[in-house]
Amino acid sequence: MLTTNPFVELGALLSPLSMQIYVVFVIIAVAAGTLLDMLHKRSAKFFTMYLKETKKAATKTLSGKDKASITAKTIAIDIATSAEFCNVQRRISHLFMFYGFITYCTTTIAMVFVYPTPATPTPIVLPILWNASAFMVLIGGYWFFFFLRVNVVKDGQPIFRLVRADLFIVTLIASVTFGLIWAFAQSTGGIVATKITLGLYLFFTTALFGTVAWSKLPHMFYKPVMAFQRRVEESDGSSSLPPPAITNEGR
Repeated sequence: MLTTNPFVELGALLSPLSMQIYVVFVIIAVAAGTLLDMLHKRSAKFFTMYLKETKKAATKTLSGKDKASITAKTIAIDIATSAEFCNVQRRISHLFMFYGFITYCTTTIAMVFVYPTPATPTPIVLPILWNASAFMVLIGGYWFFFFLRVNVVKDGQPIFRLVRADLFIVTLIASVTFGLIWAFAQSTGGIVATKITLGLYLFFTTALFGTVAWSKLPHMFYKPVMAFQRRVEESDGSSSLPPPAITNEGR
């Protein structure tokens, strides 16, 4: 299981072409869902107006070098280390899910499109990364779901009381969980178990990417943009936020 491309074995039930069409559908669904979310919340219109206001308030014109430096800092700090999370546990949980999810999606696409049949042997590193990244998602996901959700930790609500804000995390961990169970069932040769878990895997994966307009998945695209804009405002003097507080820590 850990060293075998599960999508090659799936060829006995689904053709490589049908798997590839499904992945394309998922990508289109994410793009369409994100666009719909932006239109519904008028995010693009608001952001455009906001940019015009901050440009007028700027006291310094940034050079290309300045913007390149800001981009590098945004990637290295805000994106790579999730610096917006002050709570260490939330940051670690998020990093597990973030890196796990990106690697999981990347290896899935590679195995489905580049190595879909036994005729094109899959490099052993891909299924290993696929399994490892899936476990990373589950570690971060279940940690967040059971111990870090605001409505549970702060508001004292029951763990299994779900609201729309939980749509992304629930469908994510369900999809990845059944993906691993399906891969295991398939490797053991259990036909009935394989078909049942495959059906659940596809159901929750479709729910995950088909409900983008109503989930928190688009935030993965919005947050880097806002982090970059915040750093631009700090550099050109247009920020309306107070400067960071100076503490005596470490002195």
